[in-house]
Amino acid sequence: MTATAEPRAGADGPAHATRPIDDDAARTIRGFEAYGDGDWDEIAREAIGEERIVVNMGPQHPSTHGVLRLMLEIDGETVTEARAGIGYLHTGIEKNMEFRTWTQGPTFCTRMDYVAPFFQEVAFCLATERLLGVTDDVPERASEIRVLMMELNRIASHLICLGTGGNEMGATTVMTVAFTAREEILRLFEAVTGLRMNHAYIRPGGVAQDVPEGFTTQAREALKKVRGYLKDLGDLMLANPIFKSRLTDVGVLNLAGCMALGVTGPVLRSTGLPYDVRKSAPYCGYETYDFDVPVSTNADCYDRVVLRIEECYQSLRLAEQALSRLDASEGDPVIVADKKIAWPAQLAIGSDGQGNSLEHIRKIMGTSMEALIHHFKLVTEGFPVPAGQAWQTVEHPRGELGVHAVSDGGTRPYRAHFRDPSFNNLQATSVMCEGGQVADVVVAVASLDPVLGGVDR
Repeated sequence: MTATAEPRAGADGPAHATRPIDDDAARTIRGFEAYGDGDWDEIAREAIGEERIVVNMGPQHPSTHGVLRLMLEIDGETVTEARAGIGYLHTGIEKNMEFRTWTQGPTFCTRMDYVAPFFQEVAFCLATERLLGVTDDVPERASEIRVLMMELNRIASHLICLGTGGNEMGATTVMTVAFTAREEILRLFEAVTGLRMNHAYIRPGGVAQDVPEGFTTQAREALKKVRGYLKDLGDLMLANPIFKSRLTDVGVLNLAGCMALGVTGPVLRSTGLPYDVRKSAPYCGYETYDFDVPVSTNADCYDRVVLRIEECYQSLRLAEQALSRLDASEGDPVIVADKKIAWPAQLAIGSDGQGNSLEHIRKIMGTSMEALIHHFKLVTEGFPVPAGQAWQTVEHPRGELGVHAVSDGGTRPYRAHFRDPSFNNLQATSVMCEGGQVADVVVAVASLDPVLGGVDR
């Protein structure tokens, strides 16, 4: 049986056509009439039984740390379901690496997690060196430079996390202090590699070139400033009652949840587990450095902020040790002696960026035909890598970064696959957000510190 609405007289004409109302709608209308006056949300919830709203946060939202789409089902201000949608930044970098030489590989993988580019470069080169069998032949000075670059990059990455996270909660001063500190580190990168990001500086067998003259003095001055900025950040955030109440007991993910989802990095260490690849499976000589792995036990967003600040201080310790070693090893080689692997160019940084030094060009063009031929073949064809596969992990600012490199004996990778920590850590989004407030979603995602370039690679 169908109820029919009464005709309504128009303002200056006949009554409008009637509109049929089904039984469910009629019962709902009678139910609302029975409630009379009152709060609409309460009436709707009691009459209909539930209120389901789906909200899309992103992929253009500034607080999603890239083009991440969050699909939130909310009940009032409470998140009842959260799902992460990815793939909006897909670049096909891993597939592209199959069509480039092993030396060109770092040029691609450095663009994955663009906030921490050195870690992808180092991991890929370490895997390549395993396949080549030259791991023990990499000069000590090259490993010292790698450690220095990675630890400076770890600080810069954490500063991005802390700065953008603070800004998303309305603390603009946190962002300005963090970005000012990061600028000091980017100047060091530019002095060494000629670039602020996407460096392609780490090469199979070592690094592209030595640090410039006077760099260690410049670095020590910059690190003093960074240490001061870190203290200011700690004062701005950790002792701020509003900041603490905003983050404490928000985005909780315990040890069992981290283990089930494969979550690593500061999020895992906030549960009390001191897992760090630099300690569990050392590389680049990390076992010879003195540093600690900070942990906490509350497993919430506030603890992850504390951990990242403490990790910055530990990275300063490591960087200072690496600088001391660089002073002692000045003049030593920075790439393997095997000329069938080592990049033949002698690079220099000039007004036009980075390129071959004029002395090297004069030599290969004017005095040595063999050097010119070797240079041409090594650059255009690359060096062959024995058939096999290698797995290499490093401790990335966001967790454990793994590289699975496969060679078929040619001059290009048969396969290069990366286990990016942001990709695995994003699985925790729903667990951390469901049951919390909509505003807490921003805080929880910021505490994961995802970079979508690594997720969508």
